[in-house]
Amino acid sequence: MPVSRAAAPSRRPSPATLPRLDGHCQLLDSGRLDSGRRATGRAAHQADVIELDILSSISGVGAEAWDALTGDDDPFLEYGFLNALELSESVGEAAGCVPRLVVVRAGGRLLGAVPLYLKTNSYGEFIFDWAWADAAQRAGIRYYPKLVAAIPFTPATGHRLLIAPDADAAQVTRHLLRGVDQVATDERASSVHFLFCTEQEKQALADGRYAPRLSMQFHWENRRPELFASFDDYLSIFRSRNRKQVRKERAAAAAHGLSFRTATGAELDDDDWAALQRFYSANVARHHGIEYLQPAFFEVVRQTLGHRLVATLAYRGGAPVAGTVNFEKGRHLYGRYWGCLEEYQMLHFELCYYRLIERAIERRYTRFEAGAQGEHKLKRGLLPSFTHSAHWIRHPQLASAIRDYVAAEEGSVRKRVETYASHSPFRSEDGAADDDGAA
Repeated sequence: MPVSRAAAPSRRPSPATLPRLDGHCQLLDSGRLDSGRRATGRAAHQADVIELDILSSISGVGAEAWDALTGDDDPFLEYGFLNALELSESVGEAAGCVPRLVVVRAGGRLLGAVPLYLKTNSYGEFIFDWAWADAAQRAGIRYYPKLVAAIPFTPATGHRLLIAPDADAAQVTRHLLRGVDQVATDERASSVHFLFCTEQEKQALADGRYAPRLSMQFHWENRRPELFASFDDYLSIFRSRNRKQVRKERAAAAAHGLSFRTATGAELDDDDWAALQRFYSANVARHHGIEYLQPAFFEVVRQTLGHRLVATLAYRGGAPVAGTVNFEKGRHLYGRYWGCLEEYQMLHFELCYYRLIERAIERRYTRFEAGAQGEHKLKRGLLPSFTHSAHWIRHPQLASAIRDYVAAEEGSVRKRVETYASHSPFRSEDGAADDDGAA
């Protein structure tokens, strides 16, 4: 379990280790970095010169231009979320996580980007490499700083190579990866890690110099092709004993005399927003964790991305006593943070899973990702799902050892997913009788 920032001086970065850098150069069509020559590009709408920038802040890109790259279903890639992390100082030198955003433009138009961060620790990554760092240290190999292409502190799958829909994807990808390489060289980074990337991105990176890594989470998927009509419809595919257990848990949560509410950020008042920050801090303290999101994050994200936030709240009288922070976009819902000021039996399951599954069903969402870890999610209908990453290691011997490790690890992950799937709460697809003899 990670310790708090104040209690972790041995792995907390020194600001001096993370110099500020903004780089600008031009790319020849071959992708070679060039300091001032002009060259012809072939991507759609590209002008003569393809320009590569390395930015120390997302403010170097316009919000509308950045968001045009982010797709339909990922709220965390949006300018508003990344900017809130910066403005609240949740990322920065003190956190050992400094933006080194790679962007590619042509004729002033943004064609592609990589959300890249220079890190002096491995906190908040959820596809962890602490063991690799420790092995490197024992071998006398420097492991930090490293580069991470991901959304800080957010274990949600999404694109890490952001490309304009009408651009030449192969060409822009080449330039983006050369830009990542250039940052790794300039910063003397030991490694580059694409975390929670798509499977297609992982495969493309693995075809180059990156070692592919497989991991897993528990996700809820709506029924296909006929979506669930209601929560009761969803429960109808459970085995009898699992269905009874869910109903028992919901009844226990309801018996506390609390009132429940699901609301968007725009629907929350000042007291609700303040409560969300208190819940988050309380839960971090209870688990002796790191408060990755600084208090100002909640103030900033209310302005920048409040329309994407969804909270489930429990009130005693008019006072909020527990709640969750979640985000939604397109047809996806993402659970992120939970906290409570008082303990109530089964309230965690009610707010973190059941009410959010209800929202997903009501709004016809196709997926609900409930975050990292948690075998307890399985019995609530969240099934094991693969997640993906890709890793480049500079040191040849360390790279070889890590490549062997992730290859062996993949077999273990696949077996674990198979085992979890065999304990699904759902009835068999052939309609066989469930454990109480009911079909």
